[in-house]
Amino acid sequence: MDLKSELLKSIWYAFTSLDVEKCGKVSKSQLKVLSHNLYTVLNIPHDPVTLEEHFQDDDDGPVSNHGYMPYLNKYILDKVKEGMFDKEKFDDLCWMMTMKKNFTGVPERALLSERDCFKLFCLFNLLSEDRYPLVIIPEEVEYLLKKISSAMGQEWDWKLMEDLLCQDVTLREEGMSVWAFLEHMIAGRLLRVTSAEAFSVALDEVFLEMYHNAVKRGYMWKKGHVRRNWTERWFVLKPSSMAYYVSEDLKDKRGEIKLDKSCIVETIPDREGKRWMFCVKTHSKTFEMSASDQRQKVEWTQAIQTALRLQREGKSSLHHELKLKRRVQREHSLRERSQSTRSSCSSRSSQSDDLNIQEMEKLEKERDRQDLEIENIIKQARELETQRREAEERERKKQREVQMQLERQLKEAEMLRESMEAKMQEKQKEAEQQKRRIQELELIQQKLEGALNMEIQARLEEEKARLELERLLQAEEEKRKQFHILQEQQRALQSLSPVQELSDSSPDEETFSALFSASQELQDLEASRQRSHQRLEEVQEKLRNASQHVRHWNVQLNRLKTPVSPAERLEYRLQSTRICPKKEGALASNEFISKYRIRTDRCRDDSERLEEQMEAINLSDEPEEPQDRSNGQM
Repeated sequence: MDLKSELLKSIWYAFTSLDVEKCGKVSKSQLKVLSHNLYTVLNIPHDPVTLEEHFQDDDDGPVSNHGYMPYLNKYILDKVKEGMFDKEKFDDLCWMMTMKKNFTGVPERALLSERDCFKLFCLFNLLSEDRYPLVIIPEEVEYLLKKISSAMGQEWDWKLMEDLLCQDVTLREEGMSVWAFLEHMIAGRLLRVTSAEAFSVALDEVFLEMYHNAVKRGYMWKKGHVRRNWTERWFVLKPSSMAYYVSEDLKDKRGEIKLDKSCIVETIPDREGKRWMFCVKTHSKTFEMSASDQRQKVEWTQAIQTALRLQREGKSSLHHELKLKRRVQREHSLRERSQSTRSSCSSRSSQSDDLNIQEMEKLEKERDRQDLEIENIIKQARELETQRREAEERERKKQREVQMQLERQLKEAEMLRESMEAKMQEKQKEAEQQKRRIQELELIQQKLEGALNMEIQARLEEEKARLELERLLQAEEEKRKQFHILQEQQRALQSLSPVQELSDSSPDEETFSALFSASQELQDLEASRQRSHQRLEEVQEKLRNASQHVRHWNVQLNRLKTPVSPAERLEYRLQSTRICPKKEGALASNEFISKYRIRTDRCRDDSERLEEQMEAINLSDEPEEPQDRSNGQM
């Protein structure tokens, strides 16, 4: 059956669904909508002009099926080619149009879903007879139900079919429509379904095999062309191609091998740790594959050779060929039955009843023997299918274990990578902290160096002020000695007789003036000494502040220097003994202060004693002046 005949079956359902009055005619507007949908789903450029011209006439009434066929053949079906559209979408469109009118729907607790009904609808069209209205004969129904039961892993109960045929005798002669077939399947009159999931999986497998022309499916190892490594793929063999996917869900397609008349299948010796190898040679590439065992290798090579044979014979589907063979066998068996019936009728008149009985027994024995052989063949096929499924299941389990082990190793590697990243982040944080600490150390080092420079400057100023104060103290001490000498001279003069005093009045005046000038210089020196002492206190206060800053920054440096020790030069400078920049023989701060206080107390006592003597001198000089005047007058 060609592609055009397959499409006409689905279009027939869509056309009859539009025939509401069941008169065999459809309105032009509905046919225009149908044609537009067919243009869209078949990927044909839409030509509305030809559509209007074809249906433009004086009669506005509906169009029959025969009136629509010329346009359908000329403008739609003749432009369709294999591979330019998705046939499943096309059948889905026709199914959606016809189910609204003819299909009653699926009950709530039914084991079949609407998607399962659509797949049964497509398989029905595939196995139906090539006459309209479309029906399917019981033999094809039996073939389909056996395929589904085998995919479910159970044996089909033929008694259900016998009971149904006994209830409705017309089914054996006239066949079964698709709506009756779906009704019987939903009701469980043709197949016992215990699990909806198992039935759906089995139906998917049969649908992929028969509807999508999958000659064989299964896992194999394939060698890459770029990286030259071996990867396990799920292969789907069709008469025109051999596609391979990541897994059996057919979601991620990795490539496709185009099969043509020039392709060759050859077995190759085992190598690279792979066994049961063979290759498919095309005109441009050679694809190397490895099966799971020797039986799978033989099955795959035979299946690929079958696909190549269909290519050479120009056939697009293996199940179409099998359907034709079954039809030929049925016709041949019918002819044999008719011939045997005619021969039995002619011989019945010439032979006795015993011979007829013997002949009938022989025929029955022969039929029983053939039935037994068929059952044995079916049983062997089921056993082979069961063994294949078990082998595939073992291989899947092995692959799942390997995959789980690889995933576990991947998770361990991922955890190790995360732990290494965490350690790297911690190290990076520590490095940043060390960097910040080093920057703080450098900053504190600068602060400490500035504080040390200020302390050195303050010590220099303190040394300078101390030296100036010592100089003033020495000058004051010398001046005090001179003042004591003058005092002694004055006391000596006062001890002389009054006559000598009168005769030596001029030296006394000179002594008094020298004593007065000495006291004035001494007071100036005391004032300078007080100013120098005040300056020394200011410098010492400045030195204390500078030392406090040095201690503060030194503490900060020691605090930051505990975890990090890169600044050896700074540590050496901090640990080294500081030498006060003073001259040899200069006094230290505490020694100088104690000595300065002693000298200050001594100078204070001397100044008090000097002031008392000066007052005594002033008092002794005041009464002598009038006496001198009186002596002068006298």
